[in-house]
Amino acid sequence: MSSFNMPPTGFGPGSQPGDEDADLAFMALPSGMRTYSTHLPEIENAEPFAAALTLLERVAEACAQGSGLFDLGDLDAPNRRLIAETLGQGEVAMRLRGVPALMVQESVFAGVWAVAGAGIDRLEVGPVPQAALTRAFAPFRPALKASGHRPQGVVNAPALLAELVEKSSTWRPEEEPHVVNLTLLPHTEEDLLWLDRMLGEGAVTILSRGYGNCRITATALPQVWRVQFFNSMDSLILDTFEVTTMPQVALAAPEDLTDSAARIREVLEAIR
Repeated sequence: MSSFNMPPTGFGPGSQPGDEDADLAFMALPSGMRTYSTHLPEIENAEPFAAALTLLERVAEACAQGSGLFDLGDLDAPNRRLIAETLGQGEVAMRLRGVPALMVQESVFAGVWAVAGAGIDRLEVGPVPQAALTRAFAPFRPALKASGHRPQGVVNAPALLAELVEKSSTWRPEEEPHVVNLTLLPHTEEDLLWLDRMLGEGAVTILSRGYGNCRITATALPQVWRVQFFNSMDSLILDTFEVTTMPQVALAAPEDLTDSAARIREVLEAIR
């Protein structure tokens, strides 16, 4: 018998695939970021649109000051169309349940929001529309109190719920947001379903399309939001709960408002 032994399978030169054989699959990252681009309405004579242009001047001033509220109900149809065409549609949209139900669309000028509902047609200037704050945690689907019984498959959700309830009751506006990152924590599908039932659902849903998609949903537990980031393939890449007044991703920063004031004035100058 020969004393020569064959090397174990899977070891040695040629046992591993080379670069030409590799077929690596990476999760697609967010793409298609929305960026600001100037749009100038085409009008031959600015005189019939004096009301719209005056209102835009006031909106620019409100952006510089940080807040403002403007009713569009008194504008005639041509002036209203000019306002809509000039403002366009930006990154953030909101649905607000309540009476009346409201649809909110951020314009291409960050911090300038179009708010529409039954009998309501207005512009709001600020980090976020006021109704999104006052209505957020009004229960559309009420939060439940956890009982001693746990459905099969629920493992870590009770501990997460206890943390969120404690932070909800003690959080103050001057504090930094408290984030529970589900993506980094062990959990089961049953955990997520149980948490969803326990936390309920509030009155505000937000979609931000700045870089990929971010979906923000108010729970029925005060100050607790579900914040989910999706890539361009609509695959969930980050799943969190945030305890805060409003998640930062939905807010227009002071710098955004200052920038919007300058851009609106540039558009007005070009139109005139």
